[in-house]
Amino acid sequence: MSTSSYCTFVWGNLVTWRSKKQSVVARSSAEAEYRAMSLGICKEIWLQKVLSDLYQECETPLKLCCDNKAAISIANNPVQHYRTKHIEIDRHFIKERLDSGSICIPYIPSSQQIADVLTKGLLRPHFDLCVSKLGLIDIYVPT
Repeated sequence: MSTSSYCTFVWGNLVTWRSKKQSVVARSSAEAEYRAMSLGICKEIWLQKVLSDLYQECETPLKLCCDNKAAISIANNPVQHYRTKHIEIDRHFIKERLDSGSICIPYIPSSQQIADVLTKGLLRPHFDLCVSKLGLIDIYVPT
């Protein structure tokens, strides 16, 4: 089973994060990433509503960074293929958000994907980079 994760930043500050096993076995890494994209979009929409209730404006479109070109291609493809019909609900949900202009899905290289720290073991340099981008500090290091 694949693990989905996301990190949500508001004005440069980490405000939500999650790592969760997907309930369905993915047939490919693109499918696993696609399902994770749907989860991340749901969280972004919820957070946007919370900020709206607090009379705070969000930049639009909301950015959902993805390191899988195949998943981005599926999201941007207007034609549904037989190979993606089993993820149809997620596909329509994501496509609707893309078409409305409320989200965009830029590609970022895996070396810059911060959420990877929540899903897999990373080599020390990449781990340290992700931790620093999350804004985490070691409170036990002597100053």
